[in-house]
Amino acid sequence: MNGITDAEPVARIYGQPMAQIPLDLYIPPDALAVMLDAFEGPLDLLLYLIRKANIDVLDIPMAPLTEQYLTYVEAMRSRNLELAADYLVMAAMLIEIKSRMLLPRIRSVEGEETEDPRAELVRRLVEYEMMKQAARGLNELPQAERDFEWVEVWVEKSLQKPLPEVDPEDLREAWRAIARQARLHTRHVIAREELSVREHMSLILRRLRDQGGFVEFCDMFDVTQGAQVVVVHFLAMLELAREHLLEMTQSEVFAPIYVRLSDGRIERDGERGNEAGTGKTGD
Repeated sequence: MNGITDAEPVARIYGQPMAQIPLDLYIPPDALAVMLDAFEGPLDLLLYLIRKANIDVLDIPMAPLTEQYLTYVEAMRSRNLELAADYLVMAAMLIEIKSRMLLPRIRSVEGEETEDPRAELVRRLVEYEMMKQAARGLNELPQAERDFEWVEVWVEKSLQKPLPEVDPEDLREAWRAIARQARLHTRHVIAREELSVREHMSLILRRLRDQGGFVEFCDMFDVTQGAQVVVVHFLAMLELAREHLLEMTQSEVFAPIYVRLSDGRIERDGERGNEAGTGKTGD
């Protein structure tokens, strides 16, 4: 065997060993160019340069940072001009900040110095670093098909047939149907209560006589006995007033109303009350 056959192949194409590189093989100029550091934008590059030089982000030396940034942008612009467009905008901003810092500071009317030209850049860098750290924290969380795989387990179904779930709306409609049927068969019984106006007239006269013939109007009613009894009691009071057996007086407007027996008729009222008590009239 000759030396070419015994030599180690430099490459394999479709499984066939190649003893030497073909002479007509064309290799583009940038085929072997390798980017060791990949940046996601101008702020990412700036933050990388600041951390690499161990610089405080709140006190950035603009001259060396701008020089390093322009060196990187110039190297990138020679390979891909479209990719370097955003970086060129940031380079112009850095040059502007550097120029403004060379000028003397102008004091305001109140005697305070104007804002640091680097303030806006520092704010953007701090916010970008916070977002980058948050994204890194999210990326470190376990992710399916990257940190773990889903496992499917066959579970035999139970032989017992599950009952369907009851929807609350269906249950409410069923109850409404039952309530409608119940209302159709409801009977309302009215019981007639025998109340006597004459009997209440006797009670009013007796109470006025026992309390000296002078009582406040509201104290004449017992609201605990119900509305029907109160109405009959009021009718009895009106009937006594019509027959001039009692009077309703008031000292002034909005003052309390008082009920009293008619003047000089206490004894006669008692007798008429007793006579009224002997007969009852259904109302």
